[in-house]
Amino acid sequence: MAKKEESWIVKDRVYLLKNGKSPLTYTIKARDIFYFDEELGYERELKYTTNQKTPFVDEFKGDARLAHIVFEDGVLSVPKEKQTLQKLLSLYHPDRNKVYYEFDAEAEAVDELSMIEFEIDALNAAKNMDITNAEAIVRVNVGSAINKMTSQEVKRDLLIFAKNDPVLFLELANDENVAIRNIGLKAAEQGIIKLSEDQRTFKWASNGRKLMTVPFDENPYSALAAWFKTDEGVEVYSTIEKKLK
Repeated sequence: MAKKEESWIVKDRVYLLKNGKSPLTYTIKARDIFYFDEELGYERELKYTTNQKTPFVDEFKGDARLAHIVFEDGVLSVPKEKQTLQKLLSLYHPDRNKVYYEFDAEAEAVDELSMIEFEIDALNAAKNMDITNAEAIVRVNVGSAINKMTSQEVKRDLLIFAKNDPVLFLELANDENVAIRNIGLKAAEQGIIKLSEDQRTFKWASNGRKLMTVPFDENPYSALAAWFKTDEGVEVYSTIEKKLK
């Protein structure tokens, strides 16, 4: 038995085409395919047959009856009795996880449960979030349009965001720079600071004095939020907060 097959479990298996594809029929190669055997140190030819106990050609005994591997409506169900086909598809076929994948109901259930838990955590966090932090997170999605929104609209959009993308929402909710970045955006919108047209320099809007240079390939307002936490930037941040009140 190949090392890959040591933990093999005999059971019915289902294979699905990737990216949700579901053509009426879809055939993958059942011959002229190869697998590099790391234990043996060389490439071995594979074929799907209906009368051999292995997909490896060098282990065939007698004549081989070739067969096709066909997905119907994007699905291929293989009963536990067809171990040769299952092992070819699950362990050795070069199209595995590229063209198709093995559906794992248990793994899918775990993933689904995790997403439900993320959604619950995100919705609870959104429900209890103060309006200042809510505004900072919603601004990530809607930009300056938030300035025309009521507090109830902000809360609504916050809850929708938490429900639709709980993972990203929780990342933003736990990112202290989001609130700081929001201050920078509000300061720019209210004409307190100004970002140059090439998006490389922040200046005071009143006198044009340079505040900071945006590092290459960084989001200007993310860079500004990081700069606000430096010795020089913290004083500017404090001044901007006072001007925004």
